[in-house]
Formats: sequence, structure tokens, C-alpha cells
Amino acid sequence: MRIRPISPDLLVTELTGRLADAADRAASAAAGLARLRVAVDGAPAAGVDELAAALVDPLRAQGHPVLHVRATDFLRPASLRFELGRTNPDSFYEAWVDEAGLRREVLDPAGPGGSGRLLPSLWDADADRASRARYVDLAPGGVVLVSGSLLLGGGLPFDVTVHLELSPAALRRRTEPAQQWALSAFDRYAEEVVPASFADVVVRADDPRRPALVEPGGND
Repeated sequence: MRIRPISPDLLVTELTGRLADAADRAASAAAGLARLRVAVDGAPAAGVDELAAALVDPLRAQGHPVLHVRATDFLRPASLRFELGRTNPDSFYEAWVDEAGLRREVLDPAGPGGSGRLLPSLWDADADRASRARYVDLAPGGVVLVSGSLLLGGGLPFDVTVHLELSPAALRRRTEPAQQWALSAFDRYAEEVVPASFADVVVRADDPRRPALVEPGGND
């Protein structure tokens, strides 16, 4: 593989181009009726929500309707998330995100033959109640960006996957002290799922000022 350093701004530009091209190809293959489902996956410390948010306006400027959905707006109720305690890493890994709700309200409607009627958020975790968000119609040719942690390897139907990779040392250094309890879940994800081995785009994000794209060919 080849590691290509890139500036944060250029990373957004290159990702925008790749995703716009993928959306165009998907639309052409489906007589203009397809939408593109994109995962922006990684630990919170990698800045996945921020990267997805930065892609919205550039993609719209290229003519693609865009909806950004955060996985943290599709968490399960506290009674289920915290059944084994508030800081249980296995529960965080296996049971925090409402994958069925994310599929039902976002990924399936944005997929082949879907209605395009998407729900931007399902659950307000702070209030521990339904978010009462309104449905949004994503037109054909549109892109839905789903940002969050532990999104890959579980069968969620994404068309393009972007993984922001942190070394173990960087993950520990950049994770807030109050969230250190979850680190073993990310270690488990890296060991069991190995998202960097199959994601369509892998970005090494140890230093947010100096990301690097992992590309086929060449040497480390």
C-alpha cells in the first residue's frame, strides 16, 4: 500500500469528487433513480461527524442532494444501552446503535427501490425519548452520509465506506478521559472486523492537521 499525506481541505475535495462520481455511476446504472449510501466510520476522536458535515456543501455544489445522518441520533433507549451499566464496552460495541432503526428509516429507503423518504434522527439520547424529527425526501441522485462508530462489518447496507483509522496510541491520546472506558470496544473492532482491510477509502487520522490516504500499491 501507499500512504499519501494530504491536507484536510484537499481530503474533503478528493472525497467529494469520489463520492460525486460514485453517485453519478449509480444513477446512470439505475436510469437516474439511485441514491448513494455512504458510511463515514471511525472513533469519535477521529472526527467522523465533522468530516461528514464538511462534505455536505461541496457535494451539493456538484448537484447532488445530501442528507447527513449521525449514528448517535439512532441510539437505543437508555434502558437497553445501559442494561449492563453505563460504561460497559461490550454493550457499547454490540447494543448501543439501533441498527434496525437505521436500516428501516435511512438505509433501506435510500437503497434500490426505496422511497427516498428518510428520517434524519430517531432518538434524542439526552432526553431519552423519540426525537420527533420530520421525514426528509432525498431525491434520486442524492447522497446520504451516515457518520459514526463501529458501523462496518455488521451487514448495514452501504454503497461506499470511508474509514478513519487511528493508531492505538493516537486513539488513547485523543479520546476524552470520560470516554476512555470505551477504548477496548474500538480495540475489539479493529481486531475482529478489521475495517481498514476492506473499506473503500481508508484515511489515517492520527494527526487531524495531517491526514493521509491509504492507497493500493507502493510501500508503507
